Amino acid sequence: MSRSSDTTRRTPPGILLMRSIRGKDWSFSTYRYVVLFVTFIAYACYHASRKPTSIVKSVLYPDPNRPLGNGQYPWPIANVFIKERFSDTGINRMRNKGWAPFNGPDGTSKLGEIDVAFLACYSLGMYVAGHLGDTLDLRLFLTTGMIGSGIFVGIFGMGYFWNVHVFWFFLLMQMVAGLFQATGWPSVVAVIGNWFGKRKRGLIMGIWNAHTSVGNITGSLLAASVLNYGWGWSFIVPGALIVMGGILVYFFLPAYPEDIGFTCPQGSATNAVAEPNDEEAQISKRNVVGGEINSASQHGSVRRKSVGLLEACSIPGVIPFALCLFFAKLVAYTFLYWLPFYLSQTEIGGEYVSVRSAGNLSTLFDVGGIVGGILAGYMSDKLNARATTAASFMYAAIPSMLLYRTYGSISKTVNIILMMAAGLFINGPYALITTAVSADLGTHSSLRGDSRALATVTAIIDGTGSMGAALGPLLTGFISTQGWDAVFVMLMIGALIAGLLLSRLVIAELSEKTCKPMSQSSGQQSIGAPVTQPLLSDRR
Repeated sequence: MSRSSDTTRRTPPGILLMRSIRGKDWSFSTYRYVVLFVTFIAYACYHASRKPTSIVKSVLYPDPNRPLGNGQYPWPIANVFIKERFSDTGINRMRNKGWAPFNGPDGTSKLGEIDVAFLACYSLGMYVAGHLGDTLDLRLFLTTGMIGSGIFVGIFGMGYFWNVHVFWFFLLMQMVAGLFQATGWPSVVAVIGNWFGKRKRGLIMGIWNAHTSVGNITGSLLAASVLNYGWGWSFIVPGALIVMGGILVYFFLPAYPEDIGFTCPQGSATNAVAEPNDEEAQISKRNVVGGEINSASQHGSVRRKSVGLLEACSIPGVIPFALCLFFAKLVAYTFLYWLPFYLSQTEIGGEYVSVRSAGNLSTLFDVGGIVGGILAGYMSDKLNARATTAASFMYAAIPSMLLYRTYGSISKTVNIILMMAAGLFINGPYALITTAVSADLGTHSSLRGDSRALATVTAIIDGTGSMGAALGPLLTGFISTQGWDAVFVMLMIGALIAGLLLSRLVIAELSEKTCKPMSQSSGQQSIGAPVTQPLLSDRR
């Protein structure tokens, strides 16, 4: 294969087309905005395609003891948060009868089982996907995962039109969809890590990580908006959305700066941009004419070496953060999958909201999550303490959940305020660990300069976290039959354990802060400096 064809294979077709139309290339800064935008859209699509199961739970398994709506328009947004008029036709008839095999006495358990099937395959697939992401072309790998996810999410919804009532059909579709979904997070974090250095990484990734909440909101609104036409559409529409997102990735996502003509004098983009000076000053532009790179170029996406799982696990800080994320995602994903169901079956301000209204109302939890992710990233940059920030948020999540369960039923106003507060503290550390912390560890100084570990480290941390994400909804399916108080106790215990698991790293960070004046005065690092210091500090 000639160098020209090899370059074309690695350079996104949309960028080649843009160059031919404009007659010139974009700047490095512009490409970084493109990368942020495309990866933001990509992972928002991933999360949008995960929301339908939470929206349709109350349709598949209706509560026989819940009173029907009276058609009134509740606070606060009139025709958005509405009560359905329950009649004997369409969605309302299905609302009363449910959908076999989920409408029996063990309905919530079966719903929990399909959640855990998805998340178990997602978490196990993450370990393989992370290594593949560091080995294969990230752009093509991500495209394949998105299109595959969309297809199987759509097939799940087709069970409505095919009148499928076999539990194993829905279980299998969720399992395969989970495997394809595992391609997403390691890939997008690796791409962002390749383009952005450690300076202000927490804030940048905190803002960028809003895609999780934006995707949840989008998926909830899309699924709820078409629910009246049949619950199958609540899966097909988000499935089509992620397929379109995959096409966007294929045409416009450059996985590495080298793939579109940028190189790093020090041989590694991640090494260069980690320097304290401005990242762009460390990167030189090679001659790019018509999409071809000169003979001095390195094959960025195909010439770097990846590291193994054991080598990645040995990086200081990987295991504690992975275990912390196990419990953090247990809490976060329980809200992700069960909050609309909880809202639809809990009396708020003396009345019950409809299934559609519950889906709309649950999006405000993710609005709080957006603020939490940005705030956690900003604080970790300012304090130069990732572990301390994450642990503090997890501890604060405990009283926020207690207040939400205790006082959330007073009125819709109180429910929304407390729900957003809970979302802020729950999603803040989850966002921080899966973005900035993973990227820091993936470019840790203990790695060889030419090694690729971003996707692998991200997969280890998020894969372990996803095991907790699988366990939380499964336990909720069983525990909720005993009452929601028991579910919230489980969630608060999970948040407490997540914070405690970071205690050693928190102590190390606080010790570093205490010894900092002495280290600066001597011009050397303290002999007792913690081994995790390269992780917890932006200094090299």
